[in-house]
Amino acid sequence: MIGMRTIDAKDMHYKDLNAMIKNLFKRNEKEILIKNVEGQRYIGNGIQGNYKITIEGTPGNDMAAYMDGPSIIVHGNAQDGIANTMNNGEIIIHGNAGDTLGYAMRGGEVYIKGNVGYRTGIHMKEYLEKNPVIVIGGKTGDFLGEYMAGGTIILLGLYLDDPQKIVGGYCGTGMHGGAIYSRIPIDSYKLGKEVKQVQADDKDMESISSYVMKFCNYFGFEYDSIIGQRFFKIYPYNKRPYKNLYAY
Repeated sequence: MIGMRTIDAKDMHYKDLNAMIKNLFKRNEKEILIKNVEGQRYIGNGIQGNYKITIEGTPGNDMAAYMDGPSIIVHGNAQDGIANTMNNGEIIIHGNAGDTLGYAMRGGEVYIKGNVGYRTGIHMKEYLEKNPVIVIGGKTGDFLGEYMAGGTIILLGLYLDDPQKIVGGYCGTGMHGGAIYSRIPIDSYKLGKEVKQVQADDKDMESISSYVMKFCNYFGFEYDSIIGQRFFKIYPYNKRPYKNLYAY
């Protein structure tokens, strides 16, 4: 890879690895390839600017936390807390990801080829022009979009033997903003009491089409076979779902 600096992270402490990454960017390097990643935490945390990090292996918890601008490509799986409070940038994971993906995510885009764990998109939010997006190729665990205040989650369910395994229970619990789009309708008993499910309209399908196109381009799927059917939209019908729980 011409023009790309390479780091061999085998047996490297996560503090040393992250210090090396930041020092290379301070020296005006723009692209870094990190090989033999073995669970090192906090890769890409707080980095601002137009940089690219390619990872071979499995990055540890809180990769890209507070990140603002860079692109991270993971050739492997990723652990928990990816894109925690991320402000901007793009993450492409050619595998599965763990729990709390996109916690309090404020902007940017995350694409996962495979499955994700529990509480994906918890506390996601949006502000002015920022609209965080998570696209999941497979399935997700319980509490998808819990307390979600904004942004977009797109759930494709591409590898399922049972369509209802696309999501766990309590989907959208406490949700009061944003939208979840599922290629497969979700049984009502799996939905939080704060949300409704309807068939996506033309405007909805247009709003998610560019993200589905990116997913297909990144992971080698046929766009028409995915977008050719009408998705289902899960959205909150109450902006203050717990209003009645408080005394006045």
